Amino acid sequence: MSDSTAWHRHTTVACLFSGAIATLAGFAAGEVFSLVNGALSPLTTMGDSVIDLSGPSLTRWAIDTFGTANKTILQSSIIATVLVTGAILGVLWKRHRRIALTILIGLTVLVGIAAYSRPNSTGMAGLPTLAAGAATLLVLWALVRQNERSTEPDAVRTDRRRFLLTASAIAVGSTVIGWWSRHHGLTTAVEEERAGVDLPEPAEPAPQVANPDFPSVDDLTRFHTDNASFYQIDTAISPPRIKLDDFRIRVHGMVDHELTLTFEDLLARRLVERDITLCCVSNEIGGNLVGNARWLGVPLSEVLDEAGVHSGADQLVSRSQDGWTAGSPTSLIMDGRDALIALGMNGEPLPLQHGWPARIVVPGLYGYVSATKWVTELELTTFDAYDAYWIKRDWALPSPIKTSSRIDTPRKKASAGDVTVAGVAWAQSRGIEKVEIQVDDGEWNRAELATVPSPDTWRLWQWDWKKATKGKHTLTVRATDGDGNIQTSTESSVIPDGATGHHSITVDVV
Repeated sequence: MSDSTAWHRHTTVACLFSGAIATLAGFAAGEVFSLVNGALSPLTTMGDSVIDLSGPSLTRWAIDTFGTANKTILQSSIIATVLVTGAILGVLWKRHRRIALTILIGLTVLVGIAAYSRPNSTGMAGLPTLAAGAATLLVLWALVRQNERSTEPDAVRTDRRRFLLTASAIAVGSTVIGWWSRHHGLTTAVEEERAGVDLPEPAEPAPQVANPDFPSVDDLTRFHTDNASFYQIDTAISPPRIKLDDFRIRVHGMVDHELTLTFEDLLARRLVERDITLCCVSNEIGGNLVGNARWLGVPLSEVLDEAGVHSGADQLVSRSQDGWTAGSPTSLIMDGRDALIALGMNGEPLPLQHGWPARIVVPGLYGYVSATKWVTELELTTFDAYDAYWIKRDWALPSPIKTSSRIDTPRKKASAGDVTVAGVAWAQSRGIEKVEIQVDDGEWNRAELATVPSPDTWRLWQWDWKKATKGKHTLTVRATDGDGNIQTSTESSVIPDGATGHHSITVDVV
């Protein structure tokens, strides 16, 4: 290979890397300016836009395929796509600079428009995107120019070393700065503020029960799900980072008196503590998108009573800081159930990913029509007048959570003889009265139930499978709710209002 050929190949590869590294620097600049002015970074803007534009089928596929890691996969895909685009721009910059510049400006403008179209955007919403575009342009120009300084093939080795040192320094610096800004910048400040909050003792503590768990059963779900393990399904590409000085909940719409509530206002109100199980409508039969926590919060009905709800307001729309909405039937909020503006979760202020500083918890309704995190608005309106986020995407209007049950243990294998079969069942607001287990096609056997404080929580159960014989066996579970309704065996998908069917597992008894 001639020195000239090596030189030209070097410059092409250098341009590819220049473009990719320039976009990496752009990401970092966007995160830094997002930290400075509180607006969404380009990465968050692009991620939120992709989520909003995704149809129900694509959303469902992402949850089925990646579970709670779906947003991490989305962010990684966006970064990879942008880096590849940047690499292409690097080559174009060398050969067709005007075209490359036009594409870069066009992409910057497009993402900037998306930033201004996001809910709660301000006049500075496009600043992080502008900074990202400017940084990308500056670094791309500098790196490519460095490769143009020498036209002699003999200088290829020296220029290659200089380029690698410069590019590596920019890449490492951009990665560190961008990662820190995204994960530790404002998040650290918000976490410190959260850690400084002392939640008051509840005026009404949660009812106590003696035996909500079966602690001797291995691999069985516990009555309380710890915060780190609690399922997390939402549309926010990253949790909104809300400072308490900026936090407000506005109560408006079809009310006699509009209210504006600060965090201090909420803490000063009557707080109640309740054990409540939440469930995602995307939870498959036997799935784990369900959890039970001890919530501390303000009774939502008391806030609405103070505002004075008009008689025709049949829908309560709750809005998140990131613009997500849920529509709940007003009649259910006001029917005596423990619907809360929750401030605490399992004895501590709400974690960022679960709604800090405040969220809505409504027992008996799926999360897509009730469980608004990072809540900033409560609007009284009608179902005819407004369709909330998921209703616009072909999911059903609010309906009660369906009676469900799950086998947690045994898993795939068990030893012959006596085997403990155990799991959990739920039918929030109705409660669980009976759980039954079937072995193969045999009779239904009644399980022992743990005690529960209210019908708003799931209920643990266990059954002693006597003299299990060697071979493969099918175990099936079904539950009966507090209204006497037996869980249906008819199988249906989660769309449009929750999955139905019996959970069955195959166990190899050895």
